[in-house]
Amino acid sequence: MGLDVWLLLGAGIVIAAIVAVRVAHRSGLPSLLIFLGFGLLIGESGFGLQFEDPQLAQQIGLIALAIILAEGGLTTSWNHVRNAIPTALVLATVGVGVSIVAVAAPVHLILGMDWRTALLLGAILASTDAAAVFSVLRRLPLPSRLAGILEAESGFNDAPTVIAVMLLSAATSPSLGVALFEVVFELVVGAAVGLAVAPLGTYALRRIALPVSGLYPIAVLALAFVAYAGAMLLHGSGFLAVYLAALVMGNSRMPHRAASRGFAEGVAWLAQIGLFVMLGMLASPSEMPSAIVPGLVAGFILVAVARPASIIVSALLVRLLRVDRLNWREQAFLSWAGLRGAVPIVLATIPWAATSMDDGTARFVFNEVFVIVVVYTLLQGPTLPFVAKLLGLTTPAEARDLEVESAPLEELNADLLQVRVPPTSKLHGVEIFELRLPSDAQVTLIVRDGRTFVPADSTRIRVDDQLLVVTTAACRTTVERRMRAISRKGKLAGWYGEQGT
Repeated sequence: MGLDVWLLLGAGIVIAAIVAVRVAHRSGLPSLLIFLGFGLLIGESGFGLQFEDPQLAQQIGLIALAIILAEGGLTTSWNHVRNAIPTALVLATVGVGVSIVAVAAPVHLILGMDWRTALLLGAILASTDAAAVFSVLRRLPLPSRLAGILEAESGFNDAPTVIAVMLLSAATSPSLGVALFEVVFELVVGAAVGLAVAPLGTYALRRIALPVSGLYPIAVLALAFVAYAGAMLLHGSGFLAVYLAALVMGNSRMPHRAASRGFAEGVAWLAQIGLFVMLGMLASPSEMPSAIVPGLVAGFILVAVARPASIIVSALLVRLLRVDRLNWREQAFLSWAGLRGAVPIVLATIPWAATSMDDGTARFVFNEVFVIVVVYTLLQGPTLPFVAKLLGLTTPAEARDLEVESAPLEELNADLLQVRVPPTSKLHGVEIFELRLPSDAQVTLIVRDGRTFVPADSTRIRVDDQLLVVTTAACRTTVERRMRAISRKGKLAGWYGEQGT
């Protein structure tokens, strides 16, 4: 096929996936299932497009996961997760170790897998998926601390699981002591790189005046990948580095932070769509039937044994360390809310791409993980609101963090305009009431000399002020013209025939 056909196909898939997000949002299903379905549809058993390159899938998958983690860090509020960090770190380290063993032992005994493959399967399934967790949990009115634990855990636990899968996929598996040392070393290096790049990058962005505001979001995402690539070059955890760097930058005073977050969200959605469609194409539906029963058994062990065991052990540890205390209801919800998504499927490509494992065994592990993710995401995702309500954990009356975004304003059919008063503008000296804006528009906030305040009708506008104007979509054009007219001719612009066009 020619390039034009590929572009048309790719654009069509992206548009269909965007429409599917709306369907998934209403139904409560994680959108990854629909995206995987698209991949299966255009793959070998659908439209017949062949994609059987696990090495390329692994490389693309890891880069896409880094983008998703960067977006997760940029859009996570530090105030929201700060108190949850100690518990999340325990879940992402000790909890991951417990989960690996708790999956491997029963799988070895029940399914007859050799120990290496069983441990590898446990490591692949140990990570909760950031994209799946964010897409479902950020819609639930959960207590801030509980939601923060799940968000932070999903951001942190990718790093140790990737390291574990890499070690178990190597030609010669290291001893337990060497493996633990490598895990700790990579995590420490990754954390150090991420925490070093973010402050330096934020400092530079605050002091370098870029000619176009659209360059700032690109620079922020590039800095996140500087952390990722730098950590990898130093044999550290790139995933931990990119998440920490993004978390620090997203909660720092940097220029155009809201725009950077919005840009990262868009890129992350594109990465998710491409990643899930690619993984769907990589899967072979004809090979899935043989993996259904083993997958369901391994998934049941994961959901009913491994995840609860990791939560219980982690809860006991944080209680002994006196950093947190989880009651039985919170532990039950954390056990059920450990959603798996793209991460396990991407991790399953690592042993498949490695030459140290039999190709048949590696493909079977991939198919088994694919079945587990699809079935148990379909089972767990839509039931989370019911489980939260059943356990008495929903808090509909609790105040939640407020963010000014375009989407809520669009739901209200309104727009938020930012007006900067240049030095030559005749807006200088005009009082708010003299703007004579339509009744459906209001100057809600003024930023002056680094200080923000709500203006009164008698407040005089000054040069270099930034005005935030909320207006209905129907009045937006009128408001923009009125502001331009006054800026050119002053408050008597109408007498001069200035229309602001």
